[in-house]
Amino acid sequence: MMERKIYSHDVGVMPPLVKPLVGKALADAVVQPQDEHEIIELVRWAADEKVPLVPRGKATSGYGGILPVKGGVTVDLWRLRDLVEIDSEARLVTVQPGMVWEDLENELAAEGLTLRLYPSSAPSSTVGGWLAQGGFGYGSFAYGAFPANVKSARVVLPSGDVRTFRGEDLELIADAEGITGIITEVTLRVRELEEDVVLGARFDSAEQLADALRDVVDEELPLWSVSFINPEMARMKNRRPPKTEHGELVDDHRPRVPEAYVAVFVLPASRAAEAQGRLGSIVASRGGVELESDLASHEWDERFSIMHVKRLGPSLIPSEVVVPLEALGDALGKIEDVIRMPLVVEGMVAQGSGDPEVILLGFIPHDERRLAYNLAFGLSLSAIAKAKEYGGRVYGSGLYFAHEAEHVLGARRLRRLEEFKGEIDPDDIMNPGKVLGNGDLLSTFMKTAGTFEPVVRAVGNLAKAPTGERIEDAGRRGVPDEVAWYAHACAQCGYCVDSCDQFYGRGWESQSPRGKWFFLKEYMAGRAEMTQDWVDTFIACTTCELCNVECPLELPNEPSWLTMRGELIHDRGELTFPPFEIMRASLQKEHNIWGSYRSDRADWAAAGIDQLPEQAEICYFPGCTASYVEQDIAQSTACLMKKAGVEFTYLGEDEACCGIPMLMAGLWDTWEEIMRHNIGAMKKRGVKTVVTSCPACWLVWKEYYPRWAEKLGIDYPFEAKHYSEILAERVRTGDLVFDHPVEKRVTWHDSCHMGRAGGIYEPPRDLLQAIPGLEFVEMEHNREQGHCCGSVMSLVADPPAAKRIGDVRLREADDVAAEAVVTSCPCCEVQLRVTAEKTGRDLPILDLGAVACDAAGVEHPDSTAYALKMWATFEAMINLLKPEPMAELMEELFPQLVDAMPLGMGTMMRMIGRAPGGGLMLRAMKPLFPTLFPVLMPAMMPKVMPDMLEAVEERVPMPEHMKEQMPDLMPMAMDKLMPKMLPSIVPLISDSLVAYLEGNGTRG
Repeated sequence: MMERKIYSHDVGVMPPLVKPLVGKALADAVVQPQDEHEIIELVRWAADEKVPLVPRGKATSGYGGILPVKGGVTVDLWRLRDLVEIDSEARLVTVQPGMVWEDLENELAAEGLTLRLYPSSAPSSTVGGWLAQGGFGYGSFAYGAFPANVKSARVVLPSGDVRTFRGEDLELIADAEGITGIITEVTLRVRELEEDVVLGARFDSAEQLADALRDVVDEELPLWSVSFINPEMARMKNRRPPKTEHGELVDDHRPRVPEAYVAVFVLPASRAAEAQGRLGSIVASRGGVELESDLASHEWDERFSIMHVKRLGPSLIPSEVVVPLEALGDALGKIEDVIRMPLVVEGMVAQGSGDPEVILLGFIPHDERRLAYNLAFGLSLSAIAKAKEYGGRVYGSGLYFAHEAEHVLGARRLRRLEEFKGEIDPDDIMNPGKVLGNGDLLSTFMKTAGTFEPVVRAVGNLAKAPTGERIEDAGRRGVPDEVAWYAHACAQCGYCVDSCDQFYGRGWESQSPRGKWFFLKEYMAGRAEMTQDWVDTFIACTTCELCNVECPLELPNEPSWLTMRGELIHDRGELTFPPFEIMRASLQKEHNIWGSYRSDRADWAAAGIDQLPEQAEICYFPGCTASYVEQDIAQSTACLMKKAGVEFTYLGEDEACCGIPMLMAGLWDTWEEIMRHNIGAMKKRGVKTVVTSCPACWLVWKEYYPRWAEKLGIDYPFEAKHYSEILAERVRTGDLVFDHPVEKRVTWHDSCHMGRAGGIYEPPRDLLQAIPGLEFVEMEHNREQGHCCGSVMSLVADPPAAKRIGDVRLREADDVAAEAVVTSCPCCEVQLRVTAEKTGRDLPILDLGAVACDAAGVEHPDSTAYALKMWATFEAMINLLKPEPMAELMEELFPQLVDAMPLGMGTMMRMIGRAPGGGLMLRAMKPLFPTLFPVLMPAMMPKVMPDMLEAVEERVPMPEHMKEQMPDLMPMAMDKLMPKMLPSIVPLISDSLVAYLEGNGTRG
């Protein structure tokens, strides 16, 4: 049900008192067609069954256009996002409807082209969605409304027929919110790519701004885009909380915006000389002041972050209108005057077939959790009323303002649309209630409220709410305060969705940050429950942090999921991913996660590494995977540091896992134990700098250990470095020389944990580029934008999803014809090698240290085969510890399980099963099984364990050292797992257990 809820809302937050007027606002189902044929079949079925269809792009509008009002099926068009064709000569591009504007812009740039215009939500909104919504954007000064830039649209009609709309017929599709069909292709006009010049100016009054903008139009300055913000927007931008990374403030050099009307003018570089001087004269003549170029560029760079002030709300009431440019000064001043609350505005100037217009995208910061929100929401009607007084209108109709459709579309267009809708969709299957929904309850209410706008305004202006971050006491139902505040502050803009590996690995928005934040709001409101599936969703995040980069509000998304892991697993005792309990048992017993012996930890160092000093200021910390599985990483790192003249020590058997698997799994008690051990071991050796090869280990020593040490009052005298930082410096000084050519074309994969999380981008590249013969090429997404490999949490949660995530990354390597992918993360290497193997690629995944050793003439082993073998063991254990395989294992052990029941219960249950009518009695007892078994299992498990170990060994191929340890590790893990897993396993085995007890079962 929650997935259906997620796909049944947009960025707007409807007042709770108005929601009941919408109708059945929850989709009965959500589908994701993969091609036009599937859409045709779906539409024909819906027509036959009279089931409403609601097309959905990315739900980035707040007018309710994608809200169900009669249930039905939400048709999510995410999977139709391909670029079909670019015609460079004709300057046309054809795309599927789910293509995101930002992605299309990148595709066009590779061909020397660019978009004529795009919406303010370009990082997430779709081409098909904007055509259905209609409207203006950046570039509308030169090119008008978006539909005017569309050459044709291919549409599946309500009958299932397919028709291409062109010319004047496009008005039956544009601005129609999908009520006349589902768009499957759009062909739009584009322009030549050219560098932009950005200029800015500030004005003290709306009248000065309006006069300047009219002069710009009258003098026909060759500008591409003209936009501005009002003083309240500037004030709130200046009040935004600073960005944080891992709980620490980030100095992002954010300039202070003048608290005035700040305009940004963008024009092609080829016409800058012609226009710049004339624009400066206009600004000065109207009392304005030109902005410094850095500030103007900063404001332009932030154009997609219009909703960032929502962090101070944490909610926004939309007040979006269109007014004639001629009336801008009076209209904007009047709107700001009658709305006696903070009103933030971004404006865009548009020219088209008629007189120039200005789109005012206004928002009133408020708090949806307060009753006053319901009253203040009425102020959006005041903005519309004042705009209409000056010849303006509401920006769009959608669901909420369907009664305003004539003002939005014009009488002629509206009549034509009504006639066409009646002809092709008499049963109102396609997106009912939108644009033409004048008869429904919500439209009637909104129309009536508009009639009484002065009264609504008076009440609304009294319903004030404070602005600014108010984190304290925000939490509900155990959700920590800061997480609760961010859940409400999230703009639901969707910028985080497509870049989230959990989303594109699984394809459903519940996995994305937007979906998680929405769920948390529903959970805190008591409209959802924290099921095991949702616990798993919070754990499954790979911690890649790309969502933190994409978020226009700069929300600490990934750190919030870490906080939730602690709340759910450590504090509440919910079930973490079962394999982590096996890892924990191994870690507690032998200080590593691979089921290996502590005494073998230093074996890698025996291969070519001279005796290291007991005490040194630098210590190399290889971590578990490099110590036990990919030993070539540890060996090459150590050899290179010695060759570069770095003196260092090594903890040997005293080294324990860095603990990050326990931190991410929410097993924070074990995490703390390991942290204390490692810090103590380093202090004994007089270490000041910890050097790692594993980026996750680096992140632990750099960020997590210091924060936890401070919280726990532990002295922490260390700094952390990745070995690439040290070696790159030694290459620069000449202490490390690469004199052996490596003839290979390679690309670099940025590990998330030392890239986005730590900012280490250039040292590894410096090393690669210093190697003679090596050809280095960048993948499309690199550095801060680099895609995650999909390792660790995804691998543990869902290996098939991890493969899909890894495949996305490797396709980028394919695209640049790389002969190998180089990285420095043991986990990335395992994951990318596994993905390459599963996708049939012959693409080597090389360790940075190994490549550098080749260039330095240092011999080193290749651990790829062993790493893949060990992963096969790990994956088999992951798959075994899921409810269905565990149920099969327990069915096999029915004889032993029943015999192990305490107090003679097993004998009694067998007697009941074989007695006349006993089967009926056992079936009557089935509802008790999920409660009974967790109570009985602790006493049963020791007796069953030998047989369970045998069954596990049959299913999981294990090396000898792991088999030897399983009698110790499995009981430790099962003690933690069984009480929590049984409620999901018992229902799967109840029928077969009854059959076994009756003597009819196939097991035992």
